Amino acid sequence: MPDRYDTSGLTEAQFQPGSRGRVIKNLLKVTSKREMDSIEAARLVDVTDWAIRHFDVDHRFNADDICLLHRHWLGGVYEWAGVYRQVNISKANFHFAMAAQVPRLMQEFQRNELARSTPCGFEDSERTIEALAVTHAELVLIHPFREGNGRLSRLLSTLMALQAGMPLLDFSAIKGRKRDAYFRAVQAAMSRDYDPLRAVFRAVLRKSGWQG
Repeated sequence: MPDRYDTSGLTEAQFQPGSRGRVIKNLLKVTSKREMDSIEAARLVDVTDWAIRHFDVDHRFNADDICLLHRHWLGGVYEWAGVYRQVNISKANFHFAMAAQVPRLMQEFQRNELARSTPCGFEDSERTIEALAVTHAELVLIHPFREGNGRLSRLLSTLMALQAGMPLLDFSAIKGRKRDAYFRAVQAAMSRDYDPLRAVFRAVLRKSGWQG
């Protein structure tokens, strides 16, 4: 009898033939991780420019917007772009939300974090940093898509910061030990402890030229 929980037939659970398990199966038939990283990075620049022009300062983001951003970014690369994942994923032994729970969790994310924090036009900078930290953490923890969740969450944070009159966010310093600290900050949010991620965003804002 076939296992109804078997995901081996899903494209998002497969790797591109010839990639030695380093590149997810894609529409471009790319087998090099370096080439795919370059393609995704270039497309992220394009979708960031599009999103800045598309969403104004009064826009309240919702779950459909998150799917739209993902689809604009990775559509044409992965057939499942903009579609909630159907596979369970983990990183460094940290398990993100179960795939079956993603649709419900994204609706809760829309009703709670997005409804409270967008449009992000708070006059108090600490309230803005709180909004950035909480929405970022919750979206990363849900991890709604097979690929690109961290970068998509950073894009949402950037759009929210722009709504608040802050500069375009520069996350380039989050690497090496700082990347490890960032990941620990996201994990801390599992217990509703957002202080570490607030500190991350304060550092990002300073790197971005914010004088607040």
